[in-house]
Amino acid sequence: VMAYDYTVLAGTQGAQNHRKTDRMIGVAREGRMPMVLFAEGGGGRPGDTDMVGGGGGQGTFSQFATLSGLVPMVGITAGRCFAGNASLLGCCDVIIATADANIGMGGPAMIEGGGLGVFAPEDIGPMSVQVPSGVVDLAVADEAEAVAVAKRYLAFFQGNTKDWSAPDQRAMRHIVPENRLRAYDIRDVIGTLADEGSVLDLRAGFGFGMVTSLIRVEGRPVGVIANNPLHLGGAIDSDAADKGARFMQLCDAFDIPILHLCDTPGIMVGPEIEKTALVRHSSRMFLTGANLGVPFFTVVIRKAYGLGAIAMAGGSYKVPFFTVAWPTGEFGGMGLEGSVKLGFRKELEAIEDPAARLKRYEEMVANAYENGKALNTATHFTVDDTIDPAHTRRWLSSLLRSVRLEPRHGKKRPSIDAW
Repeated sequence: VMAYDYTVLAGTQGAQNHRKTDRMIGVAREGRMPMVLFAEGGGGRPGDTDMVGGGGGQGTFSQFATLSGLVPMVGITAGRCFAGNASLLGCCDVIIATADANIGMGGPAMIEGGGLGVFAPEDIGPMSVQVPSGVVDLAVADEAEAVAVAKRYLAFFQGNTKDWSAPDQRAMRHIVPENRLRAYDIRDVIGTLADEGSVLDLRAGFGFGMVTSLIRVEGRPVGVIANNPLHLGGAIDSDAADKGARFMQLCDAFDIPILHLCDTPGIMVGPEIEKTALVRHSSRMFLTGANLGVPFFTVVIRKAYGLGAIAMAGGSYKVPFFTVAWPTGEFGGMGLEGSVKLGFRKELEAIEDPAARLKRYEEMVANAYENGKALNTATHFTVDDTIDPAHTRRWLSSLLRSVRLEPRHGKKRPSIDAW
């Protein structure tokens, strides 16, 4: 544990301070121990009497960054965290911040010194900014809750637990409405699948189209990446792709198996979404998913359309250890309604009577839906099977018990992407 003391020179960093932190970083690296950083402070200390060369000779930022992917890193901040302290915080795997925290790459003095205006500390990076921006993974009320949440998080990296209980899995059959046009909460699926009380939702306030949670199944840690049908119908936008790809890196670095819950109409499209560099961001799902070293699995809950669907399976339904679907699953190259409108445009335009045209359109959609049903898709071995939703946990736990992994030595990944 490293803690900057805000009551001493506002938690700022000086040469002696760096020597002390470097010592602790070395201990964590050699002992392969998790690192917890309490990062409250104002960054580098101007005019520090024992600072030589403007601080560039210190090794703290380099050495701290080398821990990424080697040991779990948790950053906690309560109050003000600026400049160098914020840089160390940003290197952590997860950031836990209290409601009164402010996080920024420059505090009031630095901003004023740069001629950029005069601001109060509370104006810079409040939680109303840093939670929806994705900087903060876990927002908490106070420092006591921050410590409790940090303990919960680190427990996922300490191996299996023996004591666990599970919800009645028959409830899984009733979560997804029979009417395919009715939405549902994917977190109900995750909560029912997981051991009771084990779900830890990361970055819940960012990238709403994707849900990323750490859970346990029969005491074993599992990372869950799930499309959220309550946001854009589950379509993958830039924030959702970034959120999912980084979470995959986190799980992969520390040998935590991954479960994808797929319900997506595809990767989001349109002129406005392209302004977010979606082509690059969405491709992170393929680049990360196809190069995972941990076992991963895909369950199609409902929609599995186009590139978005295979992005939830490492780029192919044959890459995961299994790809199965619930009976509510539906498959296609794109949304069924859109595929009919595009594929049969001329035929539909040739029908002059609007009522007859609508009837024919609905018949075509129904036919496409029938052909793309999960049971038909499994018959062609596009996926491994169509299963009873109540058996999802059994499928997952059986494979988790059976898979044999080589023990990890050193790093699997150079680092975990800060974003």
